[in-house]
Amino acid sequence: QVQLVESGGGLVQAGGSLRLSCAASGRTFTIYRMGWFRQAPGKEREFVATITKSGDSIIYADSVKGRFTISRDNAQDTVNLQMNSLKPEDTAVYYCAAVIYGVGEYRFWGQGTQVTVSS
Repeated sequence: QVQLVESGGGLVQAGGSLRLSCAASGRTFTIYRMGWFRQAPGKEREFVATITKSGDSIIYADSVKGRFTISRDNAQDTVNLQMNSLKPEDTAVYYCAAVIYGVGEYRFWGQGTQVTVSS
């Protein structure tokens, strides 16, 4: 099992920045890939960004390219999401998720952290 805990959400004005962190614990050696997703009120959950444990594969949603940066610290078992030039449409609950080796889907999820961007 893998446990994920997000932190760093909050309220920020449009154009501002926030840094989200996701701390993994448990069988972290089984993690292949970690990602960030978000869900705005009344909308489906959507993909934001993902990174492999080796860092050799990073993918962003078109809506955040050039503004968000995903990174990971394997020594700390954390994955971070630096969010710059935030827009009101970035307002959502942000979730961290993990894919483990041998399973081709995000099996483990955090509880989410709220990001609110005011105009």
